[in-house]
Amino acid sequence: MKPMIILTGPTAAGKTELSIGLAKEVNAEIISADSMQVYKKMDIGTAKIRLEEMQGVKHYLVDELDPSEEFHVARFQEMAKNALKEIYAKGKIPLVVGGTGFYIQGLLYDIDFTKEDGDRSYREFLGKKVKEEGKEVLHKMLCNVDPVSAEKIHPNNVKRVIRALEFYQVNGFPISKHNEEEAQKQSPYNFVYFVLNHKRDILYDRINRRVDLMVQEGLIDEVRKLKEEGYKKSMVSMQGIGYKQVFEYLEGNMSLEETIDIIKRDTRHFAKRQLTWFGREREVTMIDKSKFQSEDEIFKYMLEILKEKGIYHG
Repeated sequence: MKPMIILTGPTAAGKTELSIGLAKEVNAEIISADSMQVYKKMDIGTAKIRLEEMQGVKHYLVDELDPSEEFHVARFQEMAKNALKEIYAKGKIPLVVGGTGFYIQGLLYDIDFTKEDGDRSYREFLGKKVKEEGKEVLHKMLCNVDPVSAEKIHPNNVKRVIRALEFYQVNGFPISKHNEEEAQKQSPYNFVYFVLNHKRDILYDRINRRVDLMVQEGLIDEVRKLKEEGYKKSMVSMQGIGYKQVFEYLEGNMSLEETIDIIKRDTRHFAKRQLTWFGREREVTMIDKSKFQSEDEIFKYMLEILKEKGIYHG
């Protein structure tokens, strides 16, 4: 089994600095598992790693797509697998770094997303139906064909209800059955899955300060420039936290103060959801930073675990 290291955790937990030290020590190259850093021209709002911060460590899936392109889990998986081939061919170890847990899961367990290709005409039909008859009607349709999913998906989450109905329409069996089968998969990699975390008050303080710094560094101008270049608020890339709120501000729907507060609030909520996700994952090594005296101690602890797994020989 080929080696793989994962370093993840909520936004602002301090993954970047640690990832560089780790990559240099274990002879690794980094694959970014971030749904936003893949886009060019979007640097400040994504807290993208700068060239000088990389310290010569090669990064994949950073600055690779135009903001007009769609990036989703299947696309991530395809691009990340190409990066893996390149890294293994050099005799190096892939270090997957980022906070998008669904992407990491898809790569780590080689989940099959091909069955999830949709039926556009049926999706349009459902979209029209929800506008005319309401979301409860759609949820009732889901109850009839996939009660397990219907129980898990709130009627207000129309996008997920449509996806589940579409899956059933295309494949003839429920998406809940597909998800259950995929969740039982074993990883084809010899891996260690590190999850960095902080005490909640420290993490939230770091998030608030990070947002203030983004605004100081020119987040508003970054989004204004993207808007002027013709990128639309409806694009996948512009749904990222920071971008969608600044779009609202630029359209005169919010004051600057409100915008900053909402970015902070939404980022804190996002961090909470990330932690819930990572807490549910199998075989993770949780690292509570408050239990260590220094970054150096964390680093040594991680290397010990990698030695035990036979990934690092020091």
